[in-house]
Amino acid sequence: MVPINLLSWSLCIVPILLMLIFMIIFQWGVSKAAPITLVITALISIFFFKASGKLLIDEFLRAGWNSIGIILVILTAILSYEISYEARAFDTLNQLFKKIAPNELIRIILIGVVFASFLQGITGFGVPVLITAPLLLEIGVAPLWAVIIPLLGHSWAGTFGTLGLGWNSLLIQTGIQDHALIFHSALYASFFLLLLTIYSSYTIAYFYGGWKAVKKGFIAIAIISSIQGIGQIIFSTINPQLAAFIPSAISLGALILLSKTSLYRDEWRMENSKIMLQIKTEKIKKERGLTTHQALMPYYIVTIISLTILLIPFIATYLGSFSYGPRFTETSTGYGFINKSIEHYAPITPFTHPSMFLLVTSVLTYCYYRKKKIIQMKKFKPILLRAITKSLSPSIAIFALLSISRLMAGTGQTEVLAQGIANVLKDYYVLVAPFVGLLGSFITGSNMSSNILFGDFQLHVSEFIGLKTSAILGGQTAGGGVGTSIAPGNIILGTTTAGILGSEGRVLIKIIPLTLIIVSLFGLLLYLDYFFFF
Repeated sequence: MVPINLLSWSLCIVPILLMLIFMIIFQWGVSKAAPITLVITALISIFFFKASGKLLIDEFLRAGWNSIGIILVILTAILSYEISYEARAFDTLNQLFKKIAPNELIRIILIGVVFASFLQGITGFGVPVLITAPLLLEIGVAPLWAVIIPLLGHSWAGTFGTLGLGWNSLLIQTGIQDHALIFHSALYASFFLLLLTIYSSYTIAYFYGGWKAVKKGFIAIAIISSIQGIGQIIFSTINPQLAAFIPSAISLGALILLSKTSLYRDEWRMENSKIMLQIKTEKIKKERGLTTHQALMPYYIVTIISLTILLIPFIATYLGSFSYGPRFTETSTGYGFINKSIEHYAPITPFTHPSMFLLVTSVLTYCYYRKKKIIQMKKFKPILLRAITKSLSPSIAIFALLSISRLMAGTGQTEVLAQGIANVLKDYYVLVAPFVGLLGSFITGSNMSSNILFGDFQLHVSEFIGLKTSAILGGQTAGGGVGTSIAPGNIILGTTTAGILGSEGRVLIKIIPLTLIIVSLFGLLLYLDYFFFF
């Protein structure tokens, strides 16, 4: 049995601390910080947690397999972006957003919160950040903030987004079947996420122009946050697959309508906003004359494909039946920590995977633009080469990050880290349960992976200590949702398309304090719920 003491717990936290030190203090990019941290994590695994050579190889292979799905999303998303860029679609979208939302603050919220959340409802895996960061750049947002805004803005949809993937992962991992427990867990999670969308949207407004901007956007933000948050509460207990998508789609329409009212129909902007570049964006060259529908074509296509395949039962069942996951035999450490054998590890369903949707979208968009003579035939090869080149550095970082995560999980370090906290805090564990979810998303890159990594542990800790299980599970996945905004994998997607690759540490410096505040609020609410209402 892996010893749970101060030494082992301290060693378990080393990889996380190193990543933070390298990225925040040394200002290294993920592609540099992650491989070095991986080497140190491997040495700790060998010499202190007695990992065998076979275990190390297996965990690296698992990480490689896990990386494939994410790397494919990165490549196909960047390919879609490059096709739109080549067609100068972003110029047209810039004009569209300005026409829809003359108020600059509302325009930022429209792109960085509402549109990013809409994309999260369908795709996920960092795609919303990757796509909206360049859109924010086009309307004059500074590169660093063009990454930070969608990271914060779409995080509320991290649990029920990707058509409920993160939520379903929690249910599968914990194996809970009690309908009452599932119902109340969904209520806790969605209530916390309501607070998150309110908090994130007003925070973005404050960064844009202080309290003056908060006052100016107060009504619009209150309305869209209510639609998103309350809508998610309702749908999370009825149809979790649509709990992020439908509210974000409704809020998109609501914000467009609000921009036609006397409150927001006039042009308005904050002078000398610290998140805006001081450039003139009024006159935009429209060299190729794309129509609005032509510029929006990729988003039409990905929405239609995603909803058709995933929400029509017989299509989803048929295409989802094609899957593959490699077989791994049982491994164990010198301490007897066992990784059970598995016949089909993390199976990928290629025809229902987000990368397939994005690939088909890219191909159809290119063919459409080619037919309309918006893009020349000879441009495809340069577009593809640019997409591959931009994908290389993020792909290396993703593999290194997932390898760190797998080594920590496969050698018992993750369990030691969490159990050490639980053993010390006991009843007060309710205060940190959301932080465990946050930690899971940070080290794995997604709420789905956080729920897989820590969901079962949170369930057993709540039962062992005697806590309210629904509250702990709700706190786990809500914390995981917050954690998507500081997941290095998501950050690197944004810095890639924003043209500031290597600035991930600067992004973390800005976001981490914000995440700690809201997750602390989750913990405090769980504490009050347990000690005063349980």
